Amino acid sequence: MSETKTLHKWFWVWEFEKEERWLNEMAQEGWALTCGGFCTYTFEKCEPGEYIIRVETLDNSSDFENFMEELGAESVGRCFRWGYFRRKAELGEFNMFSDIDSRIAHLNKIGKMLFLLCMANIVIGLANCTGATSSRLGWLNLLCAALLAYGLGRIHGMRDGLKHDRALHELPFSLWNVVFSEFSKSSSLPACIPVQAGILLSHANSYQVLNICSR
Repeated sequence: MSETKTLHKWFWVWEFEKEERWLNEMAQEGWALTCGGFCTYTFEKCEPGEYIIRVETLDNSSDFENFMEELGAESVGRCFRWGYFRRKAELGEFNMFSDIDSRIAHLNKIGKMLFLLCMANIVIGLANCTGATSSRLGWLNLLCAALLAYGLGRIHGMRDGLKHDRALHELPFSLWNVVFSEFSKSSSLPACIPVQAGILLSHANSYQVLNICSR
């Protein structure tokens, strides 16, 4: 029987990347996650780096979990709308988000969940605080709403950062699209060269400004 241990650790919803990073650090140390739950993580002894761990939001259907099984991943727990999966590192990279758009979509899903929870706590909190009998529970709901609003701001900040990175990556391609578009509209090559150069330099300066601002 393999050696096991259970740890208790708290992560906020918007700290999912930190949680996933910690779980993979444990796997690198030879402790693979076998059961993830609310602030509770059970590990079993394994070869260092044997597994890769991923944390993902779930929906009400079983399609996603079936998809993960097809990828060779094993479900090792869930907590509310979060699922924990592990896969053998020897199978190759285990990346859930292959591009910036998929990462933005993931953040949008988390942001929507936080928004709904925040609004629910605000409505319940105000109802409890303004009723005939004011309740401490109402103030607790409002405090939860404030924390969720903070988390929502963090998620929006992460999403805006990804959108900024996407714009920086897409800009060089858009420059050439503009050049070729203007070139195709021109009737003669000599006449259009100054126009193309001016457009390219103008957009290149904008690209340099974006790069400077992002540093």
